[in-house]
Amino acid sequence: MTLPRALAGVSLGYFMVLLDTTVLSVAEPDLAASLHTSVAGLQWATTGYTVAFAALLLSAGAVADRYGAHRIFRTGVAVFAVASLLSVFAPDLWTLVALRAVLGVAAAACVPASMAIIARLYPEPAPRARALSIWAATSGAAVAAGPIAGGALVGAGGWRSIFLVNVPIGLVVLLLTLGREVAVKRNERRIDWLAQSAAVAVLALLTDAVIAAGSRAWTHALWSSAGALASGVLFVALERRSPAPVVDRALLRAGRVRAGLLAGAAVNFALTGALFVLPLLLQRERQLSPFATGLAFLPLTIPFAANPPVTGRIVARVGPRPPILTGLALLSAGGATLSVTIFTAGGYPLLALGLLLTGLGISYALPALVAAIVSAAPDGTAGSAGGMLNAVRQVGATLGVAVMGAFVTAGTGWSLLASAAVCLAALGVFAFGGEPGA
Repeated sequence: MTLPRALAGVSLGYFMVLLDTTVLSVAEPDLAASLHTSVAGLQWATTGYTVAFAALLLSAGAVADRYGAHRIFRTGVAVFAVASLLSVFAPDLWTLVALRAVLGVAAAACVPASMAIIARLYPEPAPRARALSIWAATSGAAVAAGPIAGGALVGAGGWRSIFLVNVPIGLVVLLLTLGREVAVKRNERRIDWLAQSAAVAVLALLTDAVIAAGSRAWTHALWSSAGALASGVLFVALERRSPAPVVDRALLRAGRVRAGLLAGAAVNFALTGALFVLPLLLQRERQLSPFATGLAFLPLTIPFAANPPVTGRIVARVGPRPPILTGLALLSAGGATLSVTIFTAGGYPLLALGLLLTGLGISYALPALVAAIVSAAPDGTAGSAGGMLNAVRQVGATLGVAVMGAFVTAGTGWSLLASAAVCLAALGVFAFGGEPGA
């Protein structure tokens, strides 16, 4: 059957994008030792990817709508595979950070385009919700497999081996997405590349300011903050005059959409921040091997693979609001439990409980948010809606690594408590803001 084959290819492409993040998390200590870098360097190895991913997602949806989602998706997959291969040979930290930024650009091309392809393949809301749940479950398997695969690869061949995984996956995705059934109708949307560049500068400089503050490099942080502010002013001025604004104002007018986007940012703040700080704790302080660290993450990662189909059925029956609220509540409880575990030097059972609550929270909230916002998009703008949701999610991921990494100097427990507070705040906003979709 051609449609299931195409859906498998699109889902596997997203699997590849997420696998790159989760595999790297377990490799952090080995990467730091090999390239002689600090926690700040590790933060940039992670956020080099998410900064480019987040900022370019704002326009990647429009690019997919204009040039054809299938073309953009396949180009992104090819670039991702090539950049991954080059990362294997990175001679120093900043070469790796640059290649990670290229990977972020390629990932930005893949994700909204994949959602637009799914919207094309499944135009009716109920089948689309089920297809999106499969997409989320397949991609969620990347989170489940990433730490274990990363631990095994790091143990066998060091951190460089983790980037080899993307090459065969990319080739398979390109084969599965051949054919006319994935072709998406193009439109004539314009793209403001100057405003898009200003958006990249805002996020990059803001991230640099937070990382510098975490390292107590206060002068550096001050200059980067000033640059972020100036870039933000420029971005707003360009957006007001632009005939093709980067941010789709129509999608932001409804309070329920804004609340949904904030919830998406909080979900990724919690996930990516935890994946950054916990491997450092488990390997440096509790002396676990990379593979044992991957196994320790199973309570967090298994719900990604197992629960999204259940969430898809719940969304189809009662709408997205209940699972989103449930997910944010579980994320808040998970972060609080993890922080208590660290503060009290608790054993693995309590740590596993916190990880399980976090994993369940993400697996309830995320598929519901995706289905709600994509379904609310006007005809021909599914790529833009998907791009906006995933952009704010990656902004959340970037800030999660930057903020929670900065808190590491005060103690990992404080990092995880900050995560719980962010998710609790998002829960309150979403509860009063309504559901993000019609």
